[in-house]
Amino acid sequence: MAGRRLKGGGTLVLDSEGLSKLAAGHERARAHLQVALERGARVVVSALTLTEVLRGGPRDTEVHRVLSRVTVVPVSPEIARASGELLGRTGLSGHRCAIDAVVAETALGRERPVLLLTSDADDMRRPVEMRRLVEEPDRPKGERVVVVHV
Repeated sequence: MAGRRLKGGGTLVLDSEGLSKLAAGHERARAHLQVALERGARVVVSALTLTEVLRGGPRDTEVHRVLSRVTVVPVSPEIARASGELLGRTGLSGHRCAIDAVVAETALGRERPVLLLTSDADDMRRPVEMRRLVEEPDRPKGERVVVVHV
């Protein structure tokens, strides 16, 4: 069962690993999606995340099945600009963390509470960097973006 739960409303944001895990039928990821849907939360993915996940082959079928149930958020000039500024504030590499910054900025602009579903499948630094990107020290703890690993 999902560890952290969304209260009524709110948003579940999927990064590339969260989307991939859902497409693969990962139990914890599916539990988070189910809870979000039951609570009336909006489930979103950045359009840029599709670049990381889709490859134009038969494996994409399951990803498209998940995408049919979520909202794809376009990368607007405002999100792109804010993502670059976020990288500047955190001192993270734009070369390595640009897509994560866009996902983080997408999450920061969503209805609260926000869970960001991710994984550390390929890079153990990634969860730490993602947490840095969504830090909101001036926001009450219960209203901050929560990074959840599956």
